[in-house]
Amino acid sequence: MSTYVVGDIQGCLQPLTCLLENVHFNPDKDVLWSVGDIVNRGPESLESLRFLYRMRDNLIVVLGNHDLHLLAIAAGVRRPSRSDTFDEILNAPDRQELLEWLAQQPLIHHQYNHTLVHAGIPPQWTLTQAIGYASEVEAALRGVHSAEFLGAMYGNEPAVWTEDLSGTTRLRVITNYLTRMRYCTSAGGLDLQSKGSSPAFDTVNSDNQKVDAWFNHRERKTATDRILFGHWASIAGQTNNPNAIGLDTGCVWNGTMSLYHLESGEVTCCACQDGMCQDQPVTAES
Repeated sequence: MSTYVVGDIQGCLQPLTCLLENVHFNPDKDVLWSVGDIVNRGPESLESLRFLYRMRDNLIVVLGNHDLHLLAIAAGVRRPSRSDTFDEILNAPDRQELLEWLAQQPLIHHQYNHTLVHAGIPPQWTLTQAIGYASEVEAALRGVHSAEFLGAMYGNEPAVWTEDLSGTTRLRVITNYLTRMRYCTSAGGLDLQSKGSSPAFDTVNSDNQKVDAWFNHRERKTATDRILFGHWASIAGQTNNPNAIGLDTGCVWNGTMSLYHLESGEVTCCACQDGMCQDQPVTAES
């Protein structure tokens, strides 16, 4: 049995199937982990969702911000943006089945001394805390008031966590940490504006501390935990940190799609153009 972890798919199904064929993925015994953002922007969002749904017995997926955005639009609490590519899903005959399955997926998965999360874990949380806080959002997604949560999850405030937060405000900041975070301060003050390989700002005004990539803060409480994440195409998987394994290498932006072999640490990549694999996949140690 092997476990493979794929970076952001974002509707680019053909590169994923190309990578799985290249590593001789065996659905009878192997398992695929996905860092989330299954859908949006790429050419085959519906087929990507269907593909993963069909292999759900051999799949672990955590939700990304695009997956949550799809659920909000489907619930009627958010309008799609011009760049969204959800129409095929929303008009599909199996829409309900697919979306109900998607809403049941976690925000964090921990197994084999690895933690799977879409964006990351803020410096001030332990792994146990992160899993506990994620469960609050998961319960909201699966509950009878899920539409209320989905409608209220948008926004950048509050920019930092405090334990006394409650209601949808509390759920929003948890969701932002786990599915949208790139840069923050050592105290967890979020900079959700910066998306490039360096921050647009030197400080966050709320606590006047230096902003850095969430995984660069030396005192973060998960520094010794091995974390697999996506969401950050602009760094192309480069973290300079053996315990922070970035797997969003920008397939949908004509970068590459990456498949990480959990047992060996090998990464297999294929160059992508318009959501299609362009070259023979290449494997190298991470």
